[in-house]
Amino acid sequence: MKAMVCPRYGAPEALRLEEVDPPTPGDSEVLIQVRAASLNAYDWGLIRGRPLILRAIVGLRRPKLNRHGRDVAGRVESVGRSVTLFKPGDDVFGICRGSLAEYACTPETSLAAKPANVSFEAAAAVPLAGLTALQGLRAGRIHSGQRVLINGASGGIGTFAVQIAKAFGADVTGVTSTPNLEMVSSIGADRVVDYTREDFTRSGQRYDMIFDLVANHSFSTCRRVLSPKGMHVAAGAGGADGHKFGRRLFRMLTGGVVSRFTSQKVVFFVTRRSQEDLVTLGGLLESRQVTPVIDSRHRLSETSEAFRRLAEGHARGKIVVTV
Repeated sequence: MKAMVCPRYGAPEALRLEEVDPPTPGDSEVLIQVRAASLNAYDWGLIRGRPLILRAIVGLRRPKLNRHGRDVAGRVESVGRSVTLFKPGDDVFGICRGSLAEYACTPETSLAAKPANVSFEAAAAVPLAGLTALQGLRAGRIHSGQRVLINGASGGIGTFAVQIAKAFGADVTGVTSTPNLEMVSSIGADRVVDYTREDFTRSGQRYDMIFDLVANHSFSTCRRVLSPKGMHVAAGAGGADGHKFGRRLFRMLTGGVVSRFTSQKVVFFVTRRSQEDLVTLGGLLESRQVTPVIDSRHRLSETSEAFRRLAEGHARGKIVVTV
């Protein structure tokens, strides 16, 4: 089968399309004929080996695993003998390892059924970003009538967060740049703030939750626009750049210390695989309450170009690779 292989850390040019042996599913695994995959900052960090602390886990000099891609949508080719939830021919989406290939394996608990009215490309755009948005909003105790600000509303996670927050009945403000104002408004934001012209931390608005996907403001600064018992949900330290990682991580940890002495709180969370949450996302897709925003589409042979687009940091929504 054909698969993207990355034998060394570096730029997107390090990726090569090669013929490799197809994987064999274990007892509890599903073999998927991949129809589409999508890219995440996590994948780009693994290719670059950045931040450097990551190499202590994935390989100091070269990657221990040279196959990338986590988001997947496709058709079940075969299943292990312990699999009960899926059968050959089922259309699925979810998270696996090495999805930038013609075939990939993953545990059945990392998958959900793809809604029939959703394309493979759209389904592939959902898993990691959708889970992060859903779990982050839940960490902020999302509920109807809540005033939510999403900082980074036009990115892969942000476009899902806007729509999921609206599905929960929240009043949503999205922060983005000038070219993306109309798009963020079109996916459901009640108000949109252009960060190139306005600093949301200096507005007269108050929010019950700030879902921060950019980490470009300290918690102390954000407190000015949080309600007395508001929550600042930090979805990671942002990006794969080593210097920015350290600066943003310091901001988050400092905010966590400060919040111990106030009624306004910083909430940290780590995105986790959850079949239950994938099923929830599938339901939101099927009902059209959530529609993935796709920035661009690329063939498997164009994966290097797709990662270059991701590395620019200006993608609107998700970048999808079709197989």
